[in-house]
Amino acid sequence: MQVLSDTLVDLALDLPDRRDGKVRISWRLPDDDAGGRRLFVTTDRLSAFDRILATVPDKGAVLNRLAAHWFARTADIVDNHLLSLPDPNVIVAREASPLPVEVVVRGRITGVTDTSIWGMYAAGGRHLYGHHLPDGLVKNDALPNPIVTPTTKAEVGGHDRPVTVDEVADSGLVERALWERVVEVALALFERGRELGEAAGLVLADTKYEFGLDAEGRLLLIDEVHTPDSSRWWSADGLAERLERGEEPDSLDKEFVRRLYADRGFTGHGEPPELDHEVWLAVADRYRRVFRMLTGDDLAPISGSIEGRVEENCREVATW
Repeated sequence: MQVLSDTLVDLALDLPDRRDGKVRISWRLPDDDAGGRRLFVTTDRLSAFDRILATVPDKGAVLNRLAAHWFARTADIVDNHLLSLPDPNVIVAREASPLPVEVVVRGRITGVTDTSIWGMYAAGGRHLYGHHLPDGLVKNDALPNPIVTPTTKAEVGGHDRPVTVDEVADSGLVERALWERVVEVALALFERGRELGEAAGLVLADTKYEFGLDAEGRLLLIDEVHTPDSSRWWSADGLAERLERGEEPDSLDKEFVRRLYADRGFTGHGEPPELDHEVWLAVADRYRRVFRMLTGDDLAPISGSIEGRVEENCREVATW
């Protein structure tokens, strides 16, 4: 992993039930009157091709604050786990049992790997994830309608496995009535994201949602929503002209990194090549740019040690 200075790589807290993801770390907070709370820290780690590849300045703050922004703007569609935001990189959230599938909604046919929806389509596939796609689509085209393409969840270092919408219920991964509700909610969330993104000068090409159930069995939107880690965001400015010329969209998300690696022959197999320091600074600029466009806010400059600040704010939360 390429580690840049002034980035948050990890955090050690004396709290129970630590759980590590590719980007987030969480702990259970001590029991109190609220009960059932977890502390989530969003690091600056960047993962792609199911690998943790580098750290990117301000990335954790962008993801955390942008997720909070979208949780507030989608709460009328589905409840979410957010309780408070005590630090740019930290949230306190309701504890939830995650559903064992990631729910990907796609409005465009795109991707750079063989297992991407474009890769499968270009290889001749027309019946993908249980959906039949028409002939004649070109990379980055809009699909006739947004589609849900679920995957199972892999452990860190593993690979997600695609499944069809019907297989999720048929195999017992998620109970059928609940799964039908999840699909309905996911499509409504995607439409909200497309609408508000368009107003900000952005195109939401596709996105990933994660859902869980709280102690009462209530469906919650969890993890993150409509961030440049979980979504493909394209600049709408000049997009039609770029696509007409056969060029790639101006991506303000992790796809920018995937393309750079793919151009160097790496798509997830073998040892990833090292990228120049300037590449990761360019990634940081893109993440900040999409944050500004979607929220209208700027990130406050970080002074001092980011790890020290996050740790101090986490410790204050743990004593509430």
